[in-house]
Amino acid sequence: MIIQQRIITFVRRTNWALLVIGSLFGLLLAPPTFAMGILCGGLIVTINFHLLARTLKDALTPPHLASANVVLAKYYIRFIISGIIIFFLIAKHVVNPLGLFLGLSVVVFSIFLATLFELKNLFCKEAV
Repeated sequence: MIIQQRIITFVRRTNWALLVIGSLFGLLLAPPTFAMGILCGGLIVTINFHLLARTLKDALTPPHLASANVVLAKYYIRFIISGIIIFFLIAKHVVNPLGLFLGLSVVVFSIFLATLFELKNLFCKEAV
């Protein structure tokens, strides 16, 4: 159980770090709509990840176990709200779609980094 908690903590912290770093690079090197896309996409996906983690933790922690239907309903509500926000951001030309795509990739990259670090730890432990 310790490894799972370590991965979740790493991903949560890395999400925010990548969001800040990506947004700063976007502000310095790209047009404002591109930087806004990175920021908005990163915020959407990072907040969704935190809410999903909290929902699952609350649903799977005794004595208040929630049904799968409640968890799925919350998931779909977040998914629909995120879709509506993304639609309006693109439709109103607030963000550049490519910047938004990069921002939405923050959690994927965080999970990829967490996987690399855990594999490194696993192989380094075996080598010692």
